[in-house]
Amino acid sequence: MTKKEIVAKVARETKLRQFDVKKVVHKTFDCIRESLVSGETVELRNFGVFKVKERRGRKGRNPRTGVEVPVPPRKVVAFKPGLLMKRQVKG
Repeated sequence: MTKKEIVAKVARETKLRQFDVKKVVHKTFDCIRESLVSGETVELRNFGVFKVKERRGRKGRNPRTGVEVPVPPRKVVAFKPGLLMKRQVKG
């Protein structure tokens, strides 16, 4: 499902204009992104938790040449689904 499809579905189900829903969806994503950039954890009850984790640096290998190359540490966004989502997805 794309952001456009989410906006259309929410607009249809709430009888709001797509333009207004799109602004709210964009602002929601902006708030989540800004929180993660500033190092905060974003917890959405019954949905899940977004947090930034630090990956350690490691030694990688170039698959073509076999030469060892350093892979620097970096930050990645991790998502852990909430209990309700786990149950519903699991079936």
